[in-house]
Amino acid sequence: MTENTASAPGLSRQQLKTLTLAALGGALEFYDFVIFVFFATTMGALFFPADTPQWLTLVQTFGIFAAGYLARPLGGVLMAHFGDLSGRKRMFMLSILLMAVPTLLMGLLPTYAQIGMAAPLLLLLLRIMQGAAIGGEAPGAWVFVSEHVSPRHRNLACGALSLGLLAGILIGSLVARAVNAAFDDAQLLAWGWRIPFIVGGVFGLLALHVRRQLHETPVFADMQARRALSAELPLKAVVRDHLGAVLLGMLLTWLLTAAVVVTILMMPTFLQGMGVSRDAALAGNALAVLAAMAANLLAGALADRFGAGRVLALWSLLLGVAFWWFYREAQAGAYSQWHYALAGSAVGLTAMIPAIALSGFPARVRFSGLSFSYNVAYAIAGGLTPVLLSLAMKDNPAAPMQYIVAMSALGMALGGYVAVRQERAGAPSAA
Repeated sequence: MTENTASAPGLSRQQLKTLTLAALGGALEFYDFVIFVFFATTMGALFFPADTPQWLTLVQTFGIFAAGYLARPLGGVLMAHFGDLSGRKRMFMLSILLMAVPTLLMGLLPTYAQIGMAAPLLLLLLRIMQGAAIGGEAPGAWVFVSEHVSPRHRNLACGALSLGLLAGILIGSLVARAVNAAFDDAQLLAWGWRIPFIVGGVFGLLALHVRRQLHETPVFADMQARRALSAELPLKAVVRDHLGAVLLGMLLTWLLTAAVVVTILMMPTFLQGMGVSRDAALAGNALAVLAAMAANLLAGALADRFGAGRVLALWSLLLGVAFWWFYREAQAGAYSQWHYALAGSAVGLTAMIPAIALSGFPARVRFSGLSFSYNVAYAIAGGLTPVLLSLAMKDNPAAPMQYIVAMSALGMALGGYVAVRQERAGAPSAA
């Protein structure tokens, strides 16, 4: 199987358009998936009994948030199966539709005070539906953009897409700030919290329209024309022939979850628990996401030039050092939004992770291979991290910092392994 535009010195106008539209669609869909976490405190107050201890409410709320991660493998494997057999674009469209509907319904849900225990159960069901949708979105998007460019530009392409996904988180943060500024606590609890979810449903429809303008990937179209699609169940071939690539993809995903879930998604809530105001926490979060977006492009470009393994090791070191410094200061009452931004820039490692992981699978099972390794690992690590960290912080407030430092060490080890593998293959920038 030959990759498209293998000798192209740079990205064409059509490739740039594809990356831009894919990133925009990903931003709108990821907004839908993460807006829940920015209103975790409010959702906990509305969907659980008022006499529940605050720490337990937080654990239960993050538990519902985590359910979305636990549902990812099922949606991801099913969409990847059809993505490998019938086309990347079709599944790219379907994931948007499956995300928009439950997000809109969340904004219309009755609360615990209105219908009792049925409220958190319905919220859980909708969160599971969101998880199934996002299970196909992220790996499908990375495969989609990587197959529209040559392997020489794969890290930059994945970095551009990751920038879009982070933009969705930024939009969520900005919307949360706007809603919190526009309404007092009583208004927010009464009805203001519904606005971000209803807006998210509209965002989903916009993303669906955006993706209609995209074309099937040249790689899949070529395989289809040559009748070179997988002749068996793609996942069967992945498990039988590519277990090493699956294991590497899972470890890389574990690192990615730590960087994104802890540094970006959970920190506003943790900061508020340290006495930082909600507005200051969200302002720092917005800066951190902006830094992560810029770092994804920079890291992706550097990885294409110097090798993904080397750059991953460097960015993993930055993650451990910057997060440790920022978190220690916040604990000591010296919270700095700019130091939070520096920690956020370490999330630029998300440019290399999908590019390295998908390079281990041949095109005919690439979607299934990446989706399986990514979603199973994200279900375990991403699903358990919010709950376990919330529990650990009850007795050990430094637990998030210690966890990120450990993940930094894992990232440096993985980066070193990939760098050695690339050097032996004689292709330092191909991963």
